[in-house]
Amino acid sequence: MSYVDGMVCAVPTANREAYIKYAQGLGTLFKAHGALAVVDCWGDDVPEGKLTSFPMAVKREPHETVVFSWVLWPSREVRDAAWKTLMDDPRMKPEKNPMPFDGRRMIYGGFQTIAEA
Repeated sequence: MSYVDGMVCAVPTANREAYIKYAQGLGTLFKAHGALAVVDCWGDDVPEGKLTSFPMAVKREPHETVVFSWVLWPSREVRDAAWKTLMDDPRMKPEKNPMPFDGRRMIYGGFQTIAEA
């Protein structure tokens, strides 16, 4: 089954266009390294929670929007090999491609696919 890298972050709403450009560049790069699909979603119905929520998890500030993204890989093995080469790719370096958000509040992880419809 496929493998998914997922990410949630808070992006300054004023940086929406900069984020789109950033995401498109990374999407092209990830696909060149074996990703099947890269999806970035701009939150427009992301409620505050009382116990947990996306906004709470990323410490979203009033001037920010929650972004949810994922990368679909054919397998964990392809993903692991890709990340090794991606980290050496100059296009991934922060000075070459700075994140238009506070990466310290980003939540990310890799997930085994256990069901697909």
